[in-house]
Amino acid sequence: MKRYMRSTLVVGAAVLALAAPGTAAHAVSPASAADSTVAPACVAFSASWRYTFVTNDCSTTHTVRVVYGDGTQVPCREVAPGATATFPGYGTTGNTVEGLALCTEAGAA
Repeated sequence: MKRYMRSTLVVGAAVLALAAPGTAAHAVSPASAADSTVAPACVAFSASWRYTFVTNDCSTTHTVRVVYGDGTQVPCREVAPGATATFPGYGTTGNTVEGLALCTEAGAA
């Protein structure tokens, strides 16, 4: 019984640890915030090493980009209501996904 409880706790902790990066709020680094607008809370992301999925749960279309900790620039993508767009993930070299930013005509990549 003790072995089962310990295994359950270990698996539960691992699941929570893996889920934590995808639950990040729309935090954007101060350097990135200076030249962009943070996406609304209804536009959410889930990041992994390979892909970052951006889902628009808003009632309007938004053009967004993913903000990476190392300053990597990726093209902006238009995401319709209820749709999901796929961006590159954070990779295997220690990069991070800091949040989402709205794109403007001048700031579109």
